[in-house]
Amino acid sequence: MSKIKVLFVCNHNSARSQMAEAFLNYLGKDKFEAESAGMEPGKLNPFVVESMTEEGIDISQNKTKDVFDFFKQGKHFDYVITVCDEADKEACPFFPSQKGKIHWSFRDPSKFTGTHDEIVAQVCTVRDSIKKEISEFIDVIQED
Repeated sequence: MSKIKVLFVCNHNSARSQMAEAFLNYLGKDKFEAESAGMEPGKLNPFVVESMTEEGIDISQNKTKDVFDFFKQGKHFDYVITVCDEADKEACPFFPSQKGKIHWSFRDPSKFTGTHDEIVAQVCTVRDSIKKEISEFIDVIQED
């Protein structure tokens, strides 16, 4: 049986989509294959790397990817999930999918301010919300 292919998309592919990709590949590795990309790929957020390490997932070697490269390559995904926050929803890219398009709203870690510990705490809140959504997504899709 082939795996269900999921693309996570956000603006820069530096935080939210990277976390979602990592969690789905980790938690749903037997049934899912996840990738992520952004409209304007940036640099991997070091606070995100740190917060994922706390979960036992190393994304430090991940590269940011361009959603348009996937489109040009003709890649197909069963589900496309945008993970921009409500303020950035208009800027979230559209990418065709075969079964469904989903939008999850998460705050943008690149906009967090404060001390190192305060920023990490905010990123961890987003990380935990993404992990919860991924777990629920896995359960719902497996029921179908």
